[in-house]
Amino acid sequence: MANKKSGRIAVPFLLTIFFGLLIVGGGAFGIYNYFGFNKDAPLEEPTPRAAAIVTEEDNHTMLLILDEPEQKCSSTFVLMRSKPKEKRLLFIGIPTNTICIVDGQQEHIKNSYDRGGPQAAVNFVNQCFGIEVDRYMKFDSESFRKVCDILGGVTYFVEPDIAGFKKEGGEEYLNSRQIETLVTYPMFSGREVQRAYTASSILSSMINQTDGKRIADNFKTSFDAIINMVTTDVTSVDYKNRQYAIRSMFENGTSIANFLVMDGETSNDDFIPSESFLNDVKTAYFED
Repeated sequence: MANKKSGRIAVPFLLTIFFGLLIVGGGAFGIYNYFGFNKDAPLEEPTPRAAAIVTEEDNHTMLLILDEPEQKCSSTFVLMRSKPKEKRLLFIGIPTNTICIVDGQQEHIKNSYDRGGPQAAVNFVNQCFGIEVDRYMKFDSESFRKVCDILGGVTYFVEPDIAGFKKEGGEEYLNSRQIETLVTYPMFSGREVQRAYTASSILSSMINQTDGKRIADNFKTSFDAIINMVTTDVTSVDYKNRQYAIRSMFENGTSIANFLVMDGETSNDDFIPSESFLNDVKTAYFED
C-alpha cells in the first residue's frame, strides 16, 4: 500500500515540475525574444562627420591699407574681394588721388583717410563703388613685411633704373623689403595710378606663386601672428566663420588671384573713376 501511495504522489509532483519548467522557461524565452536578446546586434551606423560647406555666405570684402609715413609716400589702398566657393581673389588698387562724392561733398580717399582713419576710407570706397566693405586691415612696415615673408616673396617685373633693383630692369625675385620699396615707390611715371596698379598686381602675383597647401596648413598660426600686428576690425568670430572657406580656397584652388586696374581719367591732380568700370566691377564681383 505504501508503495502505491508513493507512486501516486510522485507522478503529480513530476508533472507539476515539468509544467512549471515549461511556464517559467516559456516566459523567459518570451522575454528574451521581446527584448531582442536572441538577435544579432545590428552594426551601428558610423557617426557622420560634420563637413563644412563653402557657400556664397563666405564671400567677403576687405580694404587693405598700408600706412608708412616714414617712407614719405601716401598711404596705399587695395580693395580685396574674396569668393571662396569660386576660389577667386580679386585685388583692385585704388589711387590715393581718387575722387568721389561722399555725403554730398567731393572727397579724395587720401583726405578721407587722413581725417577719419580706416573707417572713413571704408565709407569712401562704399560710396565710390556702390558696395559694402565688410572689414579693413591697416598695415605698417613690420606687419606688411611679415605678410610678404609668410607668402614667400615674389618674382616680379621691375622697371629699369629704380634704386635697389636691377638697373636694366626685368623679372627678379623680390624679398619682403624689396616688395615694400616697390609698393611705396613715389616716382612712377604713371604716378599714383601706376603705384595702385603695382600694389594690386604684386599682391596677386604673390598669392599665385605661393604654396597654397602650406598656407592652408599654417593658416591659424599665420593669422594669429598677423592679427596682433595690424589695426583691424576683424574679430575672432570672423576668423571662426571664414577659416574653413579660406583654407579650402588656398588648398584646392589654382592661380586663385587676379587684379584689376581702375579705369578712369586724370584731371589735374585728381583721378576720376569711370562710372562704367565701377558698374561692371560691382556686377561681376560684388553681386552674389
